[in-house]
Amino acid sequence: MTFGFDAASSPAQSFARVVARVRAILADRGDSRLAQLVAGKVFLVRVGNAMLALVSQVLLARWMGSFEFGIFIYVWTWVLMIGALSDMGLSSAARRFIPEYTELKAYDKLRGFLSGSRWLAFAIATAIGAAGALGVTLIQPWLDHFLVVPLYLACVMIPIYGLVQVQAGIAQSYDWPNLALMPFYIIRTLAMLALIGGAWLIGAPTDAMTALYISIITIYAVTIGQLVVLDRRLHRKVPPGPKTYEPKVWLATSMPIFAVEGLYLMLTYVDILALEHFRSPDEVAVYYAAARLLAVVAFVYFAIAGATTHKFTEYHVSGDRARLAQFFGETIKWTFWPSLAICIAILICGKPLLRLFGPGFDAAYDVMFILAIGMLARAAVGPAERLLIMLGDRKKCVAIYALAFAVNLALCFVLIPRIGIEGAAASVSMALAVESICLYFAARRRLA
Repeated sequence: MTFGFDAASSPAQSFARVVARVRAILADRGDSRLAQLVAGKVFLVRVGNAMLALVSQVLLARWMGSFEFGIFIYVWTWVLMIGALSDMGLSSAARRFIPEYTELKAYDKLRGFLSGSRWLAFAIATAIGAAGALGVTLIQPWLDHFLVVPLYLACVMIPIYGLVQVQAGIAQSYDWPNLALMPFYIIRTLAMLALIGGAWLIGAPTDAMTALYISIITIYAVTIGQLVVLDRRLHRKVPPGPKTYEPKVWLATSMPIFAVEGLYLMLTYVDILALEHFRSPDEVAVYYAAARLLAVVAFVYFAIAGATTHKFTEYHVSGDRARLAQFFGETIKWTFWPSLAICIAILICGKPLLRLFGPGFDAAYDVMFILAIGMLARAAVGPAERLLIMLGDRKKCVAIYALAFAVNLALCFVLIPRIGIEGAAASVSMALAVESICLYFAARRRLA
């Protein structure tokens, strides 16, 4: 009797077959294999950024002191929140238009988008930054005096942030994850740490103003460097020729994406904001620690979505519905199983990890299990909303995210006053479950 192998095979033959199989996997250059490799790189960059962010926050807090560090974090949070939306969805639209124009061999439109989308995003973000500066001026009498100049400096960073977003979307559409993410997430952070650390070593001021000036210098320098490298690669990838600009078409596609991303951002922050309204700062801090630890699970989704979104458009435009459905099924597996493994690992180590934040933080251990349910519900449908967006069902995505946000907000107001941080976690998880169920049936109907 044999059990799935040849009993006559020698160990050397078995080893040779294993080696051959490994070589075949490494030599595979198919779409699925390429997407897995790109997603793996994106995930590693995001995890590296999370670890680097933790180290940088500890060092900055020590170099700057709690008061100045608090000012910097407050202002930088505004930069991240507004900057993430400052391109009006054009970074995600790049994953729609680049593969579509390439597949249709519409190179004049492709060249126009590669150039025009970046200028358009920069112009929109500049307008947003100018509006922000005007807003700061109008509310200045009600602001603490030490926040006024830092908030103006934040407005200076918004324009370049729009360009950062779109360049990342273009690079990811060509499967260049390192160029898309390394400049902002890794190089900029390291450069900022080096400059502030150098100022601290020579005894120069290391206050919030210094940190923000250095942030402006590093983000502009890194983004311009990314632009130069990206243009060189695009010149080798795209044949030269005339350009056709279609800003109305681009914005007609990107604006619903912007609405989806805006609703997702609100869905991400509403539990924290509601907790700040109903509960004590101590409870907010404890809940935030648990949520940040489990945020690593979401990196898997973002990695898979970033690596595969443009492929949905490519298969859709080519009319290969069978491959599209098969590929989407593969992305669900790539998202769910790693998310489950990371979730289990974090939950096993949950209490020791929470204790790193300080005494009393392990009170959020039960909260981590509640949040994990929502995380896994979202992972179970993979990048379904990216599929729907790339296939033109953008309004449906907006409606689903609006419903999830409404569920989250309503449950926060009902549950948080009664059961505290567990209520916040339950609200988020229920909202994510509703979102995931709706996305599943919408994607299934679209691929039928």
